[in-house]
Amino acid sequence: MLFCSEVHDLPSFPTAESNRTAGAATVAVGPSRGVLKRSTASAAPRGVNPKQAAVPKTVGVGASRRKPWDLKGKVNDMEDKIRNFQTKARSVNEEMEALKGSLSHSQSRVSQLEKEVEQQRSQISKYEIELQALSHVRQELEKVSSDKSFLQKELSNLEEKYKVMETLRDSQETELQALKMKLSVQESTMTRLQSTLRDREEEVHSLKEMVAEQKEELHSGEMERRRLHNTIQELKGNIRVFCRVRPLVSGGLSKHIQLPASDDKSIVLAKTEESHTGKVADTQKNYNFSFDRVFGPQASQQEIFEEISLLVQSALDGYNVCVFAYGQTGSGKTYTMEGEEYDDTRGVIPRAVQQVFKAGQKLAAQGWEFTFTASFVEIYNETLRDLLYTGKASKRPEHEIRKMASNEVTVTNLTYEKVYTEDQVQGLIAVAKRNRSTAQTSQNDRSSRSHSVFQLHIEGVNGGRDVTCKSTLCLVDLAGSERMMKSQSQGDRFKEMTAINSSLSNLGIVITSLANKESHIPYRNSKLTYLLQGCLGGNSKTLMFVNISPESDSFGETLNSLRFASKVSDASSCLMQKKFNAISVLRKKAKNKYILTVNLSMFLSEYVLS
Repeated sequence: MLFCSEVHDLPSFPTAESNRTAGAATVAVGPSRGVLKRSTASAAPRGVNPKQAAVPKTVGVGASRRKPWDLKGKVNDMEDKIRNFQTKARSVNEEMEALKGSLSHSQSRVSQLEKEVEQQRSQISKYEIELQALSHVRQELEKVSSDKSFLQKELSNLEEKYKVMETLRDSQETELQALKMKLSVQESTMTRLQSTLRDREEEVHSLKEMVAEQKEELHSGEMERRRLHNTIQELKGNIRVFCRVRPLVSGGLSKHIQLPASDDKSIVLAKTEESHTGKVADTQKNYNFSFDRVFGPQASQQEIFEEISLLVQSALDGYNVCVFAYGQTGSGKTYTMEGEEYDDTRGVIPRAVQQVFKAGQKLAAQGWEFTFTASFVEIYNETLRDLLYTGKASKRPEHEIRKMASNEVTVTNLTYEKVYTEDQVQGLIAVAKRNRSTAQTSQNDRSSRSHSVFQLHIEGVNGGRDVTCKSTLCLVDLAGSERMMKSQSQGDRFKEMTAINSSLSNLGIVITSLANKESHIPYRNSKLTYLLQGCLGGNSKTLMFVNISPESDSFGETLNSLRFASKVSDASSCLMQKKFNAISVLRKKAKNKYILTVNLSMFLSEYVLS
């Protein structure tokens, strides 16, 4: 390749053959022979090695061998040879000098050529790199060629589609003309509709203003409803007593319990006394009691809850509410408060929770947001136990009742569980039911030996109107009240009975003190009243269920339970009488003025109807 071109370009140097030619031929002139000899160097043809042309050729007659006696001729011949050899020596020396110069020149040329060869090699390396790059370019070129062929096919397909689209375009242009005609009609219609739309927008704007006004009226109405609802509840009594008679196991009603058909607020306890002398017939002694409502054995759980649902609504309105069941063991307190798993037999607690969550969802449309926190505590022998505690029994913490600076009552180390659904509360109730203390007595195989207190703390916020409310719904299943002779309690059962009766007695004292508005309320006399003080005093609503057993052998316990409930009811009636007297005074003062509004009459009429 490149090497061949470089060698062909080398300059031609003078050779030995040219030097020999320049020396010319030496002519040997012999006196007797006259022979002419040619130089060996000059005789060598051009391009032939001088060693191959070293044999001299004799010219003329002297070329033959001389006679032995012709010494002079031989001497001449020798002189001629010497002269020829001298000429050759000079020629050789000159040739050597020329070759030395040529050698140095060739060496410099060789070094120059070596440099050029290195340059050519580096250039070849570059060319090889470029060749590799060109190989990639070739591959890309092949790929581009393949893409080109593919695109050409696509182009042909698109051309065919284009022809189809042109046909379609023509048809669509025809349709477009028709649509333009329709569009002109629609534009005129749209102009008319825009005018109508502006009218409707003005109506919507006025309706929005009306909605805003109605929302304001709705909020005002809600606040007024709360105020009126609370007034009605206060007129009914902040402390109310309901009586419920448990049905007999065999069904029906016991003979010693009489419920007047025309009066759902009275109950008569009758007792037949035998004559000691035998001369007088047996006499019947009646004990008459009157409460806010009396429920017979046929009353359903739904009917029971409907009577207290307004109190549950008061809890959502921001008032503390306390509902507790009182009565002897086995009289149906736990059934009234907790009930069973089926919908028809659910008790007050699950139904109240359901109502609270549903009412909270409805009020969310008016901007209210509610948070609910549940707790379940047991008071056993004047000791607090967390019924929602799920840890080891050996590590169960101790609890104390603390009253905060805000007059709120809290229990230390108690489980306060935030609840978001009704089912979550039902799960907590199931846990508490498993943890509650029960024992067997002569009155009941599974007698509740403690007070069970379920508290649902409610916090409501209406951020748009900067209104808040805070309350506690307290639902209590009290331990069964019983006498020692009746229950035949001994040992731990006797200790439990003593603690239960003491706390129930203190509860009655506290309720009586509240009804009489005494200056000192003995909340601290028992753990039960100390825990419930926030839900018993002030503007709180309190409802007591007195549950009685229909069996004749429970007559004494039933009489005691009704007397206790009657004592609470009488205290509440005294308080209501004071309120009515105050209202009468206000009516007299406002007789000739317009201060007394229609609302007062409505409260009184609703109270009378209820």
